Amino acid sequence: MPDAILTVHDLNAGYGQTRVLENVDLELPRGDSISIIGRNGVGKSTLLATLMGHTTLHSGSVFFNGQDMSRTPVFRRATSGIGYVPQEREIFPSLTVRENLLIAARPGEWTEERIFALFPNLKDRLANAGNQLSGGEQQMLSIARALMSNPVLLLMDEPTEGLAPVIVEQLSAAMNELRRDSDLSIILVEQNSRVALDFSDRTIVLDRGRVVFDGASSHLRDNPDELDRLIAVSA
Repeated sequence: MPDAILTVHDLNAGYGQTRVLENVDLELPRGDSISIIGRNGVGKSTLLATLMGHTTLHSGSVFFNGQDMSRTPVFRRATSGIGYVPQEREIFPSLTVRENLLIAARPGEWTEERIFALFPNLKDRLANAGNQLSGGEQQMLSIARALMSNPVLLLMDEPTEGLAPVIVEQLSAAMNELRRDSDLSIILVEQNSRVALDFSDRTIVLDRGRVVFDGASSHLRDNPDELDRLIAVSA
């Protein structure tokens, strides 16, 4: 795919000698988004961690922006334009909101002003330390910090996990605005199928480290029985 921002071919990866991902193929066109769903423990987070270089790559390839990143160190992937929002958020608890943002800042379209337009809550909490924020605010800060690096590809791992329903709705609205109003390519890993299917037109379902579905999100929304079967395919 000539306009692909990301091409993953026959990827086998995991932790040490343990393989979690098997024969994964994935292409993401520039400027598009994709959601990845599946049960706990099927390899969703491992896939994003592998794209960032945090796991053991046994075989296969990862091409980003036309460059082979298969063996590239983590820091070079980050500086080359991949933004990562980890499942654990990993904000700096002793730094203020502003300091968390500035520490990741690189020149580009994403500035504090644009961040505060997307996440107004953070503007009101600029002087608060990371550990003084609510869970939802911490998640917003984690996404905002990744955006301040001005990536071209954004990886988000379970952003709504553990949040109250009203906060999930608020965060989902912000993520959908981000998808609509920016040129970012985005991969969303999400346990909440409704959030995932609403976020992007294309969804991948993983099971036991393999892709068992790659197609239209609308198909899964319109066929809940098939969605249930795919999510529980190895049960």
